[in-house]
Amino acid sequence: MSKKRHFETEAIQATEPHGDETGSVANAIYPSTTFRREDDGSFASGFIYSRKHNPNRKLLENALAKIEGGHCAFAFASGMAAINTVLQSLKAGNHVIVPDDAYYELRRTLAELFANWHLSHTQVDMTDTAAIKSALQPNTRLIWIESPSNPLLKVTDIRQVAAIAHENNALCVVDNTWCTPVLQRPLELGADAVMYSTTKYFGGHSDSLSGALVINSNAPKEFVDNLANIQNLSGAVPSAFDCWLITRGIKTMKLRIMQQVHNANKLAAFLQQHPKVKTVHFPDLPSHPQHQLAKTQMPQGSGAMLSIQIGETQQQAMAVIARLHLFTRATSLGGVESLVEHRRSVEGKASLTPVNLIRISVGIEHIDDLIDDWMHALS
Repeated sequence: MSKKRHFETEAIQATEPHGDETGSVANAIYPSTTFRREDDGSFASGFIYSRKHNPNRKLLENALAKIEGGHCAFAFASGMAAINTVLQSLKAGNHVIVPDDAYYELRRTLAELFANWHLSHTQVDMTDTAAIKSALQPNTRLIWIESPSNPLLKVTDIRQVAAIAHENNALCVVDNTWCTPVLQRPLELGADAVMYSTTKYFGGHSDSLSGALVINSNAPKEFVDNLANIQNLSGAVPSAFDCWLITRGIKTMKLRIMQQVHNANKLAAFLQQHPKVKTVHFPDLPSHPQHQLAKTQMPQGSGAMLSIQIGETQQQAMAVIARLHLFTRATSLGGVESLVEHRRSVEGKASLTPVNLIRISVGIEHIDDLIDDWMHALS
């Protein structure tokens, strides 16, 4: 078949078991940490030790590359392990440009860990290309994009920023955790690599901690080789069981995400018209500053994450959260259950997040019930 397959089909085909003599339709789990050598010392299976390679991880990495349209992929024990691997691939004295609104652990990692490696960074508004260009330094080697951003949901023009990076001998890596390849495909927009906390929408059930990097075919070979070496030597790889869970999650990912996107749009529209809600941050709303870019870059929807600002104080925002019954107060996103949290109290004293901001991860429950829950909480 020469016709390009749709995502739903590829997600099933890329995660099917191959070469299993039992005829099993479901994938097996291979928990073994080591693999038998032949009489001549060779490894007929190609597997040596699970830190280096494992059948479940191989299947997952191949599936990730396939559904993303990438050259190869690397699986990790968490999204932070994937982020750290990219940063470790750089050299002392290099400079990194990151969003001013981004996952707070990324900012902490750069400030608290990689400053010791003499890796400098500048935070900029990624919606302002002039600001990005002015932040460039002769030693800039990476522009990190998070779009939509966390937690204000700013949208970055990935194609434009990737071009700026490449014109200045820098890599462009995109944190696409909130959208997945279902909604946004950064490699097709010119990014060298895409990063995921696969804990979130890939797994989809809040029961597996893992991360991934998927690499573009035209990414520099030195970069790819460095990632492979760091993955092996650092050992921050997922277990066979976690790989199995994420591989299983890929099969239903689009079904889950499209239901979540539908629910998020309905909930955002309701919250925007409510008199007690000051602001709704959600790119699919026409009022969003980058709405047109979002429609172009994420034509099937900008995801199932939104944030709102309500009241003036942390106490007022948290009082609303306390009155919700169907939204679990927990830190994460992407699972089938709806979650809610006061973001600043999670991030701590160094947080730049507004004190009255509430972050919402919308699940697959019936939307009428979710809206009723918010109606009660706001009454």
